[in-house]
Amino acid sequence: SPDQLDLFYHGTFREDFLWGVSSSAYQIEGAWNADGKGPSIWDNFTHTPGSNVKGNATGDIACDSYNQLDADLNMLRALKVKAYRFSISWSRIFPTGRNSSINRHGVDYYNRLINGLVASNISPMVTLFHWDLPQALQDIGGWENPSLIELFNSYADFCFQTFGDRVKFWMTFNEPTNQAWLGYGSGDFPPKVKDPGWGPYRIGHAIIKAHARVYHTYDEKYRREQKGVISLSLSAHWAEPKSPEIPRDVEAADRMLQFSLGWFAHPIFRNGDYPDAMKWKVGNRSELQHLATSRLPSFTEEEKRYIRATADVFCLNTYSSRIVQHKTPRLNPPSYEDDQETTKEEDPSWPSTAINRAAPWGTRRLLNWIKEEYGDIPIYITENGVGLTNPKVEDTDRIFYHKTYINEALKAYRLDGVDLRGYSAWSLMDNFEWLNGYTVKFGLYHVDFNNTNRPRTARASARYYTEVITNNGMPLPREDEFVYGQFPEGFIWSIPPQVVTTKNACRHLLNVSSGTKYFLGENHYPQVYSWTQEGLGIHSRAQVADLVGFLNTVHAREKECP
Repeated sequence: SPDQLDLFYHGTFREDFLWGVSSSAYQIEGAWNADGKGPSIWDNFTHTPGSNVKGNATGDIACDSYNQLDADLNMLRALKVKAYRFSISWSRIFPTGRNSSINRHGVDYYNRLINGLVASNISPMVTLFHWDLPQALQDIGGWENPSLIELFNSYADFCFQTFGDRVKFWMTFNEPTNQAWLGYGSGDFPPKVKDPGWGPYRIGHAIIKAHARVYHTYDEKYRREQKGVISLSLSAHWAEPKSPEIPRDVEAADRMLQFSLGWFAHPIFRNGDYPDAMKWKVGNRSELQHLATSRLPSFTEEEKRYIRATADVFCLNTYSSRIVQHKTPRLNPPSYEDDQETTKEEDPSWPSTAINRAAPWGTRRLLNWIKEEYGDIPIYITENGVGLTNPKVEDTDRIFYHKTYINEALKAYRLDGVDLRGYSAWSLMDNFEWLNGYTVKFGLYHVDFNNTNRPRTARASARYYTEVITNNGMPLPREDEFVYGQFPEGFIWSIPPQVVTTKNACRHLLNVSSGTKYFLGENHYPQVYSWTQEGLGIHSRAQVADLVGFLNTVHAREKECP
């Protein structure tokens, strides 16, 4: 209920809960052309005037992680995380995107990173594709070229073969919804294709096929020996109906989730095909637009069988929520966003951040929605964090964000039975934040981008996160725990004949064996007061060792106990 949204819950996660932090190659590595690395589409995009990146920033140096491996490992060890989620730069190990050109310097970098993690008892969680496609493959059409599916499989196969003896957690794609819409719909991201009615669906279709291909490669060639898991990281805001009593708004909220999360999750986790809401809406609108076929491509029955059940766990990136209402938008020009027939807004009462407003309660609802929609599958939150424009080292806003979001995840696990297995904070450190450049900072560690050495400094949120990890959640503080036990044999229970008043507060009298009369301070005072013929004495509770009775006040007089 609305009254329960802000209630804090104390408890812990499962013993083997996987606490981690996340990053991605282009956002932190730098060294964009060092040691034989080939250019990616993000290198070309940021080097081309008109990219719309704030401050014309690039990832040429970023956090310089390629040259600061030890500094990164030191941060991870200090945080006491159990996992580190990072991505491999395809063009750093295959400069042309093909296995005919293997860059050993790039392979060595990832080997040293993975070995450093394993030596520190930190599990590597590896994303194969976090948006930085080799430019050489974009030059042949990128994801619109059907040959990309086999080229991606060849790259993934190499990674499994080379790193899979130590990497037991793989993700094929990161946030394909954003990759498809921003790269091929709105055109804000490279390759800057503005084709909002067809492009996102076409690319999404290719990504799903590529994911399934790679899953089967791992399943058939590597799983038995390496014993890892493989999935993909999907992103979504929680969708809250604006008027829960209006069925059209409830349907609209569910439709928003189907178009964002279900687009990829429904084929992979359910039946190999798109959600009905997508097929109906895109199909109906395509027909009204006098098109011969739906703008949403279809899978053959054989493809559906191949795609279905191609993920071992569910990986979720989530940051915020939206209030959703039904609307009937214009028909033309066709657009993925209009196909959803929704309006989305944030509640202005939610705390603002640099990118989204914070709505932690949505996380619990989203986790429950995933459980209801896709079954009782293990879930890992692979990204969650808050962007701030000018955070101090004492970043209390970020602490509050992580505290409240993790607490909602804890409620989903403990109270709702969601099989939540891990949480990774975004991000380890400030980095290149896509179109926001270096103006928005998500890091638990501050990075000085004005210093050539890119020194890292722990923020207060880093220390707080370590505390959460150490506690494996948010247990009740020891001093607040309810103590169970029995008083000694012969303990005297009685009713006091009177009540004394000190400091304008009512106090309960206590009988003790010495004949001294004691009374307890209020809950927030740690002292015990004694009343003797000599007057008032103040003791710590521990000093009153011979307490043998408790007097229950039953007839305090109002004039003495205001």
